[in-house]
Amino acid sequence: MQYQFSDKMVAVKPSAIREILKMSTDPNLISFAAGNPAPDAFPSKEVAEITAKVLAEDPVSVLQYSITEGYPPLRQAMKQMMREHYHVGNDQDELLIVSGAEQACDLFSKVILNEGDVVLAEDPSFVGALNSFRSYGAKLVGIPMEEDGLNLAELEKALQTYEKIKFIYLIPNFQNPTGITMSWAKRKAVYELAVKYNILILEDNPYGDLRIKGENVPAIKTLDKTGHVVYMGSFSKVIAPGLRVGYTVAPQEISQKMAIAKQVADVHTTILAQYICERYVAVYDLLAHIEDLKKIYKRKTELMLGEMDKHFNPKVAYTRPEGGLFIYCTLPGGVDSIPFCQEALKRGVAVVPGIAFAVDEDSVSSGFRLNFSTPSDENIVKGIEILGKLTYEWVK
Repeated sequence: MQYQFSDKMVAVKPSAIREILKMSTDPNLISFAAGNPAPDAFPSKEVAEITAKVLAEDPVSVLQYSITEGYPPLRQAMKQMMREHYHVGNDQDELLIVSGAEQACDLFSKVILNEGDVVLAEDPSFVGALNSFRSYGAKLVGIPMEEDGLNLAELEKALQTYEKIKFIYLIPNFQNPTGITMSWAKRKAVYELAVKYNILILEDNPYGDLRIKGENVPAIKTLDKTGHVVYMGSFSKVIAPGLRVGYTVAPQEISQKMAIAKQVADVHTTILAQYICERYVAVYDLLAHIEDLKKIYKRKTELMLGEMDKHFNPKVAYTRPEGGLFIYCTLPGGVDSIPFCQEALKRGVAVVPGIAFAVDEDSVSSGFRLNFSTPSDENIVKGIEILGKLTYEWVK
C-alpha cells in the first residue's frame, strides 16, 4: 500500500543528530555528536532510594492517574525555587509540568501557530525546536548570531519586514549548538523589541544551571511584566534526561491552553518521574548537586579546549563557552562542513555538521558541533587529535 502523510509532516526531515547517532553504535567510534549528560553526572543512588521508598510505602500515589498540570508538590516546589532562586514568574504566570522541554515546544507551537505564521530564531539553533515549529507549518526566519547573542539590527529588520510573526525562539544561555551566551544588554533589548512589536518570546533554558565560569545572567523572563515571555526549563541536564520532566512558566492564559493540548497528548507527565524530581528538590538539595555537575563539566570543557588549542589548525575558529555542553567550530572560507564531518566519521570520530541546526535547511554551513560531556577523557584526547590532523589536511 502507498501511504499518504499529512502535509505538516511531509516537510519535516529526520534529525541529522539522531541519524548520526544511529551510525554511532560501533563501540570503537568516538562520538562528539550527542548532547547527553556525562555518565558520572547521574544521581543513580539517590534516584534508587527515592523510588524504592515510595514504591514500598505508597505505590498507588505514583502509579495512579494525576492532574495534567503536574504533580502538585513538584509544581509548588518549582514555583518557589523559580521565584526565590531564579526570580522567574509572577502572579500572572502559571507553572506547567511537561514531558521534557521538547514537549513544551510542541504544545506551545500547537496553541500559538497557524499555517504560514512566522517564527524568528537564532541561526543556527536547536533542531528539535525548529522541527517542532516546522511541523505546524510555520515559516522560519533565521537571525544570525554574534559573539554576545543574536544580531539586534537583523532582528529588528525582520520584525519590520515580515507579517504574521508569532514569536522569537531563543536559547540565551550556552546556546545549542554554538555555546554562546546572550549578554544582559541584548536580553533587555530583545524584550523591549518584543513589547514594541507585540510578539512573544519563547525562552529555552535547558543549560543555564551548567555555568562553569563568568557571572550568571538573569533570564529574559525576569524582565517580563507584560506577559510577552514564555520560559522553558528541564530536569534533563541536571538530574536525568530519561525521566522526561520539564516545565514552563507562562502567562496563565497560555499555560491553560497548553494544559488542554497536553491532555490530548499524554494526559500527564509520568508521576513517578515527577515524584523523583520533587524529592530531589525538597530532600536531596538539587542546587548542591548542580554545583557538583559544574565541577565535572568545567574539567571536561577545559580538557577539550586545551586539546583543540594543541591540535587544531589555527584557521579553524571555535567558541569558548562559559557553560553548557557544546563547542561550535567553523571552517574558514565558507566551505561546506558536511564532507569534513563525513571524513571524520570514516576516521572514527562523529561530529554534527552545522546544517543540522540551520534555519534554512537548503543553505550551506561551514560549522560543526562538538559535545564534551558524553565522551570519556581518554576519547576526548584521542578524538580531538584525529580531528586536529583532519583540520590541517582540510584547511590549506
